[in-house]
Amino acid sequence: MNDSRHLSVEVYATGVVAGDRAVLGRALTLVESNREDHQEQAQELLSQLMPRTGGAVRVGISGVPGVGKSTFIEALGTRLTARGHRVAVLAVDPTSTVSGGSILGDKTRMTRLSRDPAAFVRPSPTGGSLGGVGRKSRETLLVCEAAGFDVVLVETVGVGQSETLVAEMVDCFLVLMLAGAGDELQGIKRGILELADILAIHKADGDNREAALAAQADALGALRLMRSPLAGWQVPVLATSAIEGHGIDEVWEAVEEHHRRLKSAGELEARRRRQRRGWLRSLIEEGLLSHLRRNPRFAERLPDLERRVLDGEIPAARAAREILSLL
Repeated sequence: MNDSRHLSVEVYATGVVAGDRAVLGRALTLVESNREDHQEQAQELLSQLMPRTGGAVRVGISGVPGVGKSTFIEALGTRLTARGHRVAVLAVDPTSTVSGGSILGDKTRMTRLSRDPAAFVRPSPTGGSLGGVGRKSRETLLVCEAAGFDVVLVETVGVGQSETLVAEMVDCFLVLMLAGAGDELQGIKRGILELADILAIHKADGDNREAALAAQADALGALRLMRSPLAGWQVPVLATSAIEGHGIDEVWEAVEEHHRRLKSAGELEARRRRQRRGWLRSLIEEGLLSHLRRNPRFAERLPDLERRVLDGEIPAARAAREILSLL
């Protein structure tokens, strides 16, 4: 195969739709690139692939570091492929704010799933984006759908506002919790509860099983005070163990039931329309900021305005208005 720089959009599109894993990998690299010429080609490719997108069940999986997201995803993914599903995993890795480097170790942690011909694991650096969600994750998801994957699992680093960002790009948002870590209700915050469609107490095995069951009861109690955005849906709280293998099937059954409820209520398409609108607006905002930063007058004016704000000479709102006037 020629170097990826010489592949045409038609070759990319044909290869992705045919399920050619080598071409798929190159297409995702193209989509994730920040080079302007790559982005132009990537947007043309996405336009051709759009009619083949939208058919997958999109599941976001979040939780605090150490909760066992990768282990859980591998256990879930291998069971799904055994049932005949094709599973894509978008595993977003943290990018160092110091070096710019990324661990990208999910293929190492998901060895069985990485070797599964019906699965595709794509580690993707966050690029320092808010909340640990790669800026291109939405587009990567669409390419995977066009390649025929009917389940897309999006793993986040589980820090900051990543939960909100992932919830804005998936159909079902699954939060993994960890009991026995000193605070039985860690992770049970109103903001997360409002986003969660399913809660799972992970590592409910061995000596930790009793603590997990206690955390499950606490979570159920907290959820009684909340209202799900999907009418008639009571957020289930399940005890799971990827190591012992119990609770994994129940989680997927809950995902399927949630998806059926979304479709029957007409909420699936409505939710995705809202997500596309939010995506458009966020890209516009990102583009405006990028355009502003490229303006040479921005670099000239910012240091002085920052100094005047820090010294208390002018209010921050006035300085911001002066900068924005450059647009």
